[in-house]
Amino acid sequence: MTPQAAAVRLTIGELAEAAGMTVRNIRNHQSRGLLPPPVLEARTGYYGERHLERLRLIRAMQADGFNLEAIRRLLGGSELRRAATAPAEAPAVLTEADLEARFGPLDRAALAEAERLGVLARLPDGRFEAPSPALLRAAEAAVRLGVGLPAALRVVEEVRASCATMARAFVAVFTEELWSPSLGESEAAAAVEGLRPVAAQTVLALFHQAIAGEAERALEAGD
Repeated sequence: MTPQAAAVRLTIGELAEAAGMTVRNIRNHQSRGLLPPPVLEARTGYYGERHLERLRLIRAMQADGFNLEAIRRLLGGSELRRAATAPAEAPAVLTEADLEARFGPLDRAALAEAERLGVLARLPDGRFEAPSPALLRAAEAAVRLGVGLPAALRVVEEVRASCATMARAFVAVFTEELWSPSLGESEAAAAVEGLRPVAAQTVLALFHQAIAGEAERALEAGD
C-alpha cells in the first residue's frame, strides 16, 4: 500500500459515498464480519484504503453470484479467497487529464455513466480508478474506430448483465459439483483456479459463435 493510500481517512458516510453503498450496507457487512473495524478516535470511527478495497471486493463477488454467507466463508480462508477473488489484472489510477488524453474532451454525462457502471471509480483525491484497464482499453479502441463513448457504455451495460448470468452459472457449477464442507482449503482453491480459465474459454468460444451468427443475420437483412 502506498503512503498516500495509507493516509486515507474516511468517516463511515464518506466511505459509503466512495464505495457506492449505503451506511446501512456497511454496518450490515461489519455485523457479519465481512469488514474490519474502523480506527476509533474520540468516538469517531475512521476507515482507510483497505476498507474501501474490501467493500469493492464484496460488490464484485456479489456481482459474480456469491451471497453474503458464501463471501464471508471465502474471505475467511486466505488461500481460497485469493483463488476465488483475485482480479485478472491490477487496477489503474488515472487523472482527468489522462482520460482526456485517451478519449478527448470529457463528456460529463458519459463520465457519470462510466462511474455508475463501475468502469471508473472516483477516488477521494479526485482521481479515478479503472478496476479493469483492459475494459478501458477496449472502450478507447472502440472510440478510435468511431463508436461514440455513450454507445460503447451502453454495450458495456448490456454485456455485463449477460456476464453476471454466466458467472452465476459457473459459480453454481462450482458449489454444486466441486464444493463440499469436507473439501480442504488448498483443494477448493485448486478447483477454483482450474474452473476460472475453463469458464473464460467457454465464454469466448460461445461468443465467437454468437457474433458470427448475428453478423450473418445482419448482412442477410441488409441484402
